[in-house]
Amino acid sequence: MSIKIFCDIADLNLIKYFNKKEIVKGFTTNPSLMRKAGAKNYEIYCKKIIKICHNKPVSFEVFADDHRSMIKQGIKINTWGKNVYVKVPVVNSKNQFTGKVIKELNKKKIKLNITAVYTAKQTEKILKQIDKKTKVIISIFAGRASDTGKDPRPQFIKSIKIAKKFKNVEVLWASVREPYNYIQAKKLGCHIITIPPSIIKKILKFGKSFNQLTIETVKTFLLDSRKSKFKI
Repeated sequence: MSIKIFCDIADLNLIKYFNKKEIVKGFTTNPSLMRKAGAKNYEIYCKKIIKICHNKPVSFEVFADDHRSMIKQGIKINTWGKNVYVKVPVVNSKNQFTGKVIKELNKKKIKLNITAVYTAKQTEKILKQIDKKTKVIISIFAGRASDTGKDPRPQFIKSIKIAKKFKNVEVLWASVREPYNYIQAKKLGCHIITIPPSIIKKILKFGKSFNQLTIETVKTFLLDSRKSKFKI
């Protein structure tokens, strides 16, 4: 099974660069990436991104914390472009499941990206709130789970299995930590993986032999020792 690579970024120059890359099929953002990129006005900045990548899917997240405001923001974000997915966290900061938000936006035929998912139980709860027609991405945060010493793969296996009945649902591997995550996600049958720019660049270099890597490593050490004029 093939897997789509989305670029996880909000920097306009990098979006321009990666939008030209055939390997990149879409983009994901979040409020933290937007802040890092220097966005001041959320709506204006998002519309700048859409102008660059109007032919590829892009996810913009709601940042309200109550269900009513989340729905309101989601409806507005959806009007910005046909390629827009409204990103909704699976719970708010008070750990309240956002099922009402998901159900309401899904009923309005709004494409969704449900984010900050960690378990198959959360996936199951999401699937109960949606139809089998409107597109939904379920973003499971592999990297952040593994950062705490937990293996995220069993949650992906279960999530992919229970989502199979929904042809409109795609499971996304989020919070990538290393290029090998791409291979892992592909083997598991994930539909999408969202990757930061630095790691996409490494994936483009896939295919080097162990012998090539050995020589490159040794040459790097040798060059640095000469530059530093080390002596023993």
